[in-house]
Amino acid sequence: MDQSLTGRLLVATPSLVDPNFARSVVLILAHSSEGAFGIVINRPREDVLVADHLAQWSEHVAGPAVFFSGGPVEPAAAIGLARSIEGTSLLDGWNEISDRLGVINLESPPGDVLDRVEHIRIFTGYAGWSPGQLEQEIEGEAWFTVAAEPGDPFCTMPEDLWREVLRRQPGRLAMFAYFPDSPRSN
Repeated sequence: MDQSLTGRLLVATPSLVDPNFARSVVLILAHSSEGAFGIVINRPREDVLVADHLAQWSEHVAGPAVFFSGGPVEPAAAIGLARSIEGTSLLDGWNEISDRLGVINLESPPGDVLDRVEHIRIFTGYAGWSPGQLEQEIEGEAWFTVAAEPGDPFCTMPEDLWREVLRRQPGRLAMFAYFPDSPRSN
């Protein structure tokens, strides 16, 4: 591993057909020689409302106010992702991922953090890779690695994020945004 991918996006290439990750956009929360950990940020679970499980957070999450499927590992675990307000001090229980983006402690009362964050989204489960596994998948052309923009994890149209992230890339990478859902029907 030459460089950490923490804070960057993995965008599934069209050749990645595993249903857990096909057309997914993954925000890498941690990446080191010990492996990698991230969350899929474009899979809202319309059937699982935040109000039904973490009512105290429901009115504070970025819309849609549903849980997002963060990945196939530990699907019962809830992970709170937030963007802090510029110029605010770090929070207790705040694990910073990149500039102003971090994981918050969902066991804390919302009032402890609301005056210091501008966006919150809650994910169930995560994606994980053992040492060297992610690098092999990237080398095998399963993932494109790109820079994240501040609004990506909190976008209001997550079902369009895969195409949007690819569309804004330079050069030939942008053409993948127009790759058909089913190449055989083309």
